[in-house]
Amino acid sequence: MSITLSILALTLLSLAISWIATLAMKRIAPRLGFVDKPGGRKIHANPRPLGGGVAIFLGFTLPVLAGLAVVHFTEPSNFAIALTKGHTNYLGAYWSGIRDRTPMVLGMLLAVFVMHVLGLFDDRKALGPYFKLFVQLSVIAALVLASRDLRAFRFLNVPGTGDLVSIIVTILWIGAITNAFNFLDNMDGLSSGVAAVCTAAFLITTLLIHQWFVAAALALLLGALLGFLCFNFSPATIFMGDSGSLLIGLILGSLTVRTTALRPGEHFGAGWYSVFAPVIVLAVPLYDLIVVSVIRISRGKSPFIGDTNHFSHRLVGRGMSRRTAVLCLYLISAATASAAIVLPHVQSTFIAVVIFAQTLLILGVVMLLEQHPLPGVPETAQVQAQPPEIGTTPPPSIPSSTPARIATGSTIR
Repeated sequence: MSITLSILALTLLSLAISWIATLAMKRIAPRLGFVDKPGGRKIHANPRPLGGGVAIFLGFTLPVLAGLAVVHFTEPSNFAIALTKGHTNYLGAYWSGIRDRTPMVLGMLLAVFVMHVLGLFDDRKALGPYFKLFVQLSVIAALVLASRDLRAFRFLNVPGTGDLVSIIVTILWIGAITNAFNFLDNMDGLSSGVAAVCTAAFLITTLLIHQWFVAAALALLLGALLGFLCFNFSPATIFMGDSGSLLIGLILGSLTVRTTALRPGEHFGAGWYSVFAPVIVLAVPLYDLIVVSVIRISRGKSPFIGDTNHFSHRLVGRGMSRRTAVLCLYLISAATASAAIVLPHVQSTFIAVVIFAQTLLILGVVMLLEQHPLPGVPETAQVQAQPPEIGTTPPPSIPSSTPARIATGSTIR
């Protein structure tokens, strides 16, 4: 079995764990009163169980911990695998590499656990948005400072300041991704599905450039997301809440920093543009985060108070069903992500610029979809026809514009 297939097999393992854990949480959560009750801007009429984030957490962390235990308590000679057809090699080099990286992995798991617990508390009883943001940035800062290999854009460092600039950029990047997926959790299957698309793109990229350890982590995250998505896609029977969206963003943000996006043996100057691949893959969540935050701030509101200005809400307000709107965002995310997969293998700056331009054009289409008037509705009537933009109650003729579910207590949306 090749190492690529071995890594992809991890996806099935985490998917099975997540699927079983999600099914269990569907039964356990209501008994504990851990449910999202209807009311306000929510569209579900009956309480829905929370706790999907627990399933994602278990689907990712349990295989990682099991893998570390195997590596530290066994010898690689017991786990020989065929890396290429007809040839058998031992895992000594990989065993040593995993052991060397164990402190960093444990630090990341600890950060994921703290972020997960923060989300659980917020799902149970709403925490203040700024308190949540403070804890998030504190956890991320501790993770970055404790892991010397977790640095983004080292080339920005100013002589005499060490890694200060890189550390700040890394903290802000991971914080932005964490909140981007938290913001995106506003419709059934949206945040988890878009995260799965982005994770799949990063997984393919890391496999192609032979970053095996990062690829293994991404495979586990992808399986955990898919196992939960089986129950969360519209109509959802369980929600993940902040306990899921926050840890998804933290894991993805951290793994993107660990992904160099450079081919083996290639230095930064030979393919400088490839380091921007994560931005292209995550273009849709970042776009939604920025646009929604700007709209809220421009109206004198806190960027952390939920509303219906998300792109998904605007698509529904223009006549799409919620399921179609979510699928639309899946496809847009896949369109940008597929271009990013090619970026590390581009040989010329011109082609790289074309890929950047393609991403901007896709986001341009998103902007037009947000602003274009409804068919057959005069522009003077748009005050009523576009509730996501002005916050008014939709007319009876457009029932599909009812805003999507926003989890109880969620303030960072």
